[in-house]
Amino acid sequence: MSRECMESIRNYKVDHGSVALWWLGQMGYLIKTPRGTLISVDAYLTNSCKKVGDSMGMNFDRKVPIYIEPEELSVDHFLCTHSHQDHADPETIKRLRQQEIPSFVGPGMAADSFVSCGVKGSKIQQIFSGGKLQISDITLHGTFALPTDDSDVNHLGYVLAIENGPRVYISGDTDYTNLLGHVAKLEPDVMITCMNGGFNNLNHWEAAEVAAMIKPRVAIPCHYDMFPDNAADPQQFRAFLHLRAPQIKYQQLEYVKPFVFKS
Repeated sequence: MSRECMESIRNYKVDHGSVALWWLGQMGYLIKTPRGTLISVDAYLTNSCKKVGDSMGMNFDRKVPIYIEPEELSVDHFLCTHSHQDHADPETIKRLRQQEIPSFVGPGMAADSFVSCGVKGSKIQQIFSGGKLQISDITLHGTFALPTDDSDVNHLGYVLAIENGPRVYISGDTDYTNLLGHVAKLEPDVMITCMNGGFNNLNHWEAAEVAAMIKPRVAIPCHYDMFPDNAADPQQFRAFLHLRAPQIKYQQLEYVKPFVFKS
C-alpha cells in the first residue's frame, strides 16, 4: 500500500492556479504544485514517539496508520517546522532515501537533527522567522511561532506561496500570541493549524482567534489525532471558527486523500 500511495501522489496532476494537499496525520502533509514540485512538511512516518511517551508515563502510541513508509517517501524538498520528534522524527529521517531528496529545510535545531541523522550539509537549508527561500516554484516564508517549551526555542510556521497560485499557511506547533497575526501580511488563502491545546499548543478557540486575525479563505485543523494522550475534537474548532469568523470555510481533511484548492 505504501508504494502505491506514493506513486498515486507522484502521478497526480494539479491544475494551473491550484495546490494539492495530502494529510499524513498530526502536522504531516504532502503538498504538490502544478509544476509537479512535491514537498513534505513534518512527515512523522514511524511510531518512535511511543518510547518517549512510555518514559513519561503517557500514551504516545500512534493511532493513525503509517500510509507511506520512510523508504518510500519521494519528495523534492523535506521540510520541518521544528525539532520535536513528531515533526523532525530521527527514525523517519534516517530511513529516507536521502540521496534522492534534493533539499532538507528547517530552522536551527531541525537542521541539527538533519545533520545528526546523516543528511549531507550541502542539502540542508536553514530558514528563520521573517526569512524566505525559493524552493523550485514555491517561495517559502518563515513565520513566527511561539515555542511550546524550552526544548526547542526556534519553532516556525511556514507560508508556501505557489508560483501563480494560492498561498498555504502551516502554523507548526505554537502557543497563543497576538504576534501570530503577522501572517495576515502574507495573505494566505489556506490556513493549516494545530488546535489540540496539549503541551502549550493552540487550543480550539485560540486557533479560531488566530484564523480571525489572519483571514484565510479556508481553515484546516490538524495535530489533534495522533496520540491518545494529546488529542482533541476538531469539531470544537469548527464551532468556534463559525462564531469568530463565519466567512472562513472550515475544511476537515481525510488521510492521504487529495484536497485541491484553486485560487
